[in-house]
Amino acid sequence: MVTEAMPRTAAETTQVVRFRAGAQYALLAGPLLTMLDSSIVNVAVEPISRQTGTSLPTVQWIVSGYLLALGTGLVLTSYLSRRFGTIPTYTAFLAAFTAASALCGASSGVRMLIAARVLQGLAGAPLVPLAMSMLLGGSGGSRRMSPAAGVLLFLGPALGPSIGGMLLGAIGGGEGWRAIFLINVPIGLLAVAAARRLPANLGPPAQPAARPDLAGLGLLAVGLVAVFYGVDRITRGALTPPATWGPIAAGVAVLAVYAVRSGRVAHPALDLSILRQGSVALAFTLCGAASVAAWSIVFVVPIFLESGQGHSAFITGVALLPQGIVTGVGTLAGAGAAARIGVRPTVLGGFVLLVASSAGLFAIGAGTPLWLTGLILTLRAAAVGLVITPLVLVATEPLRPEQQADANTAFNVVQRVLGSFGIGVVATLFTQRSAHVGQVPALHTVAIAITVLAAAAAVAALFLPDAQTEDLLAATSKQGSGA
Repeated sequence: MVTEAMPRTAAETTQVVRFRAGAQYALLAGPLLTMLDSSIVNVAVEPISRQTGTSLPTVQWIVSGYLLALGTGLVLTSYLSRRFGTIPTYTAFLAAFTAASALCGASSGVRMLIAARVLQGLAGAPLVPLAMSMLLGGSGGSRRMSPAAGVLLFLGPALGPSIGGMLLGAIGGGEGWRAIFLINVPIGLLAVAAARRLPANLGPPAQPAARPDLAGLGLLAVGLVAVFYGVDRITRGALTPPATWGPIAAGVAVLAVYAVRSGRVAHPALDLSILRQGSVALAFTLCGAASVAAWSIVFVVPIFLESGQGHSAFITGVALLPQGIVTGVGTLAGAGAAARIGVRPTVLGGFVLLVASSAGLFAIGAGTPLWLTGLILTLRAAAVGLVITPLVLVATEPLRPEQQADANTAFNVVQRVLGSFGIGVVATLFTQRSAHVGQVPALHTVAIAITVLAAAAAVAALFLPDAQTEDLLAATSKQGSGA
């Protein structure tokens, strides 16, 4: 449940939304589940192949089908939220995702599991942008958002393999992989029950007269699916054209056609005019860089810890879990710092810390104690958490409430594409370098790439607005009253 406190004095320029525990659970559980499920299955591919007697390339479609379905699901998000309202759409997709998870866990064979994963991807794609539009909407809700949002935005996919490894290690047996899907069911059912009690004024009302931009939806779907297909090929180690880069190039070209067309129609499937604001576009780009830096290295490190240092999947998962907590604390610290010293110095400081902590990866070798590796990764998590809230505020606060659904959908597309692309490139780089020079030099090569990316982001952060977050909120209030 959510309570609202209206401004009582002239000094209070914004409406403040305080999310109670039930509301936060409803709005965070769905996105966290769908983002975890984008990666948690990676550790189960080999056990499923062994238990079912199915080839690895076929079983890999359990991951690929989910990824490709996300593209189609994201395309529909903005239109469905306008047509039926944000809360009803979110609740319906949350229920559908829960049902698809149960179907995955009950699958009698690989073909049924692949089909269920496609349904799960279609249902899960809208959950993150819809929840963000309510958590970070034009009511000032972002200032009362739980630090747990930092986990779902950045470390949800990265923690997937760790949690999956812990579940497989704890349960064991040939059927242990089913727990990865079935664990979603009770969590999802509770979230659906909580979502039904969310107040209607958290999102814009439904517009029954809204009509779909069919041509735009088609272009977006084709473009995103092509890009995600190429990204999926990268994650399988295929870096040679045209099988990999051909689909990516074609997808980017189709998306470019959509971008030009969207500026010429009255009600595009996804409004991209928000990206014409320089600060918003820069915030999107920096969030994408943070996604690559955060997700990719935490995908590589578990492989290194298990195959290079000999730790079990369960111990590796336990060692990596503190990063989620630290990221959450970092988001809270970032919000406070941005309010006190401004957005630019806060984000710049976060990326500088990310450069230093990423360079610390060079200290990791075959005999490095697990606690030291965990400390280095924890510092990286703190750095990423520090930049999240200020960047999200820069990207969303200048927008009107009715722009939030499009903004958060576009934000999620950027996060998904760049995050997946970064994971694929870094994982492939690590795998190929490991085969030639060994895992320790391969990890250090990855560290170079991530450190350079973080340094470039730090330079770009110099061009962010220097306003404090209260100034952003006040400017938003004035813009809204002027509108």
